[in-house]
Amino acid sequence: MKFTQYFLAMRQRPDRVDIRLEWIQRVIEQPLCEEIQEDGRIRRWALIPEAENRAMRVILLPDRETVHNAFFDRRFTP
Repeated sequence: MKFTQYFLAMRQRPDRVDIRLEWIQRVIEQPLCEEIQEDGRIRRWALIPEAENRAMRVILLPDRETVHNAFFDRRFTP
């Protein structure tokens, strides 16, 4: 996986340090939902059973490989 500097900085936040790379990979490979933003970035969501079935959002750059952001999305409803 490739990451932006923004992702690496945000990963240090207390609310994100427990996010596992394997969960991010799962969201990328097996999304429940995908949207393309106006700037070309891709939003993908998936439920993470190991995290109380919370929804995780991963934002990829237009290359579909580089992770720009990853977080639990309280607003997502499957």
